[in-house]
Amino acid sequence: MKTLLTLIAIFVLAVTSVSAQNSKQTSKMVYHGGPVLTGIQDVYVILYGNWSSGFPGDVKAPLVIGDFLSTIGNRPYMQINSTYPDASGQPATSALVYGGSVFDGSYSHGVELTDKDIQGIISDQIFNFGLPHDPNGIYIVIASADISSNETGFCIPGAPPYHGRAMILGAMTRYIFLGNPNRCPTVAGPQFFANNMRLPTPHDSYAGDTIASNLARALDATLTNPLGNGWFDRYGLENADKCQNTFGETYLTSNGARANINLGSAGDYLIQQNWVNDRRGRCAMFP
Repeated sequence: MKTLLTLIAIFVLAVTSVSAQNSKQTSKMVYHGGPVLTGIQDVYVILYGNWSSGFPGDVKAPLVIGDFLSTIGNRPYMQINSTYPDASGQPATSALVYGGSVFDGSYSHGVELTDKDIQGIISDQIFNFGLPHDPNGIYIVIASADISSNETGFCIPGAPPYHGRAMILGAMTRYIFLGNPNRCPTVAGPQFFANNMRLPTPHDSYAGDTIASNLARALDATLTNPLGNGWFDRYGLENADKCQNTFGETYLTSNGARANINLGSAGDYLIQQNWVNDRRGRCAMFP
């Protein structure tokens, strides 16, 4: 009898867990009254740490990331974010302009980064004129594989890519932090693994191709919930969080990798889908 009751309890828990997961994936997005980012948004990259040696793919990764940011703006994928308006009906923008990147190999903020460290890395580059002080800027700090960041959830299974905001040099600044996926490959980029074996990636750069997908997800959230009081569902999930590890229809590239979007001169990428905020509500690659 006890065994039967235990099995019943396990079954109920399993059904409840699946039901809760399904609810999270299908729950409606809720507007909380705050702003979304409108107009043209400039994006800047700070490559922190050692990008000249170390893990395979790191040397090529900055080029893959730069090409992605140079071409993703105003694509149908980014236009999904236009389904998230502000209080006046203005949609979140899809217009992104790549403002360039800088390397910061100083390790001035150590190898275990906190949110304050990330703000400091950005402030250093602006103060030293490495990057402009741009009120319409989104600053992206990407770490090399020898950098950890427990505070931001990097390498913690299920944790979304980190984005934040803070007053930096007197202006409200939006920023994103991404760790290097070579530090925890199957956590950061499981789409490029099968049976614990690494699969080909579209640019033959595991780090670059994985970062591009995680960056797309972080940009989606930043555009629609820049101050933490914009769009998210009743579970606290932001738009692309609801599509974690979903990629929709894919195709094979010439090197045998899977991809789901072609960005012209930048080539093919496999990036995570985003949540379309309409009556149907769904994960997709276009509105």
